Amino acid sequence: MPMTVGAETDFLSLTLSELEQELASLKLPKFRAKQIFEWLHVKRVVSFGEMTNLPEKLREELSLKYALKSLKVLQKRVSKRGDTVKYLYELSDGQAIETVFMQFKDRNSLCISSQVGCRMGCTFCASGVGGLVRNLAPSEMLLQVYETLRLNQLSTVNCPLSTVNIVIMGIGEPLDNFDNVLRFLELSPIGARHISLSTCGIVPQIDKLAEHKLGITLSVSLHAACDEDRSAIMPINRAYPLSELMRACRDYFEATRRRISFEYALIEGVNDSSEQAGRLAGLLRGELPPHAFHVNLIPVNDTGAGFRKSVNGKAFAEMLESRKINATIRRTMGDDINAACGQLRKEVRSQASRALSGCAEVKPLQWLDRS
Repeated sequence: MPMTVGAETDFLSLTLSELEQELASLKLPKFRAKQIFEWLHVKRVVSFGEMTNLPEKLREELSLKYALKSLKVLQKRVSKRGDTVKYLYELSDGQAIETVFMQFKDRNSLCISSQVGCRMGCTFCASGVGGLVRNLAPSEMLLQVYETLRLNQLSTVNCPLSTVNIVIMGIGEPLDNFDNVLRFLELSPIGARHISLSTCGIVPQIDKLAEHKLGITLSVSLHAACDEDRSAIMPINRAYPLSELMRACRDYFEATRRRISFEYALIEGVNDSSEQAGRLAGLLRGELPPHAFHVNLIPVNDTGAGFRKSVNGKAFAEMLESRKINATIRRTMGDDINAACGQLRKEVRSQASRALSGCAEVKPLQWLDRS
């Protein structure tokens, strides 16, 4: 069945076959669906009026019958170096999400959101402030890519899609919006090998993702190497402890042969000691072959939770390397514009002049009951 939002058909979330079915109700031939699909996902237009190879009467009919989703820029912040741009986008219902655009020498990278808010409750992350509001539709994830490329004047002519990377690592937990994220991946013109999905570790959904063998990179937010430490900062670990998470990661690698990235935010006095580096090395080497994973060390961001960036990053990385663990320290980009997940949305939410309305009353951790 065609994907709908309320009573409206969500055109941008439809597969080609679903679009053909939808247009068949208007007595239109299949080739019209292919034309419209290309306008939406290749040329990335924002209105039916721009689809110039369609008859004018048909464009008018489509405009009256259907509405295409769009994003409105609430705020735009550019880093001092000019290589990072953060957008706070307003959705059609007035909610807000974040998208970050990063420019590198040989590629462009987009970090997109998958939910409005988050219910995972990680103590160092600003995304979950206020809990989960709602999931994003596939179209709303696609629009973050299309609109951000458009705003930066990047077309398929001057920016081949093979040079664009997508990281589903913004606001929200992608695997908590599994079906819509899967549809986004199906529709995305960016190849799977240029897409990374970051998860805090919902084990059953990692297993489901492995079954699809999509070729995307799985990034697992680890941040601690023992259950006690991880549960203290990541409540998800109480439901799916490290033994279950590492089993799922091992199975994912065996099913896809795609190297897993383990994200590790270095927090001063919490997880940055030499002892914890040894624990991390022992955990990973005990579960996966060296070529199956990479450790990405991240200086923790200031989210107002009281955590401070570790000054032991270099020593921590060297300790892992000495134990044959491939590790790098992530280059920080956009510190001066609150580029970390949820920071800008949190800031705007806290401003009395414009509070975001409609936050659902969802207890952040109620889903953890596995009974």
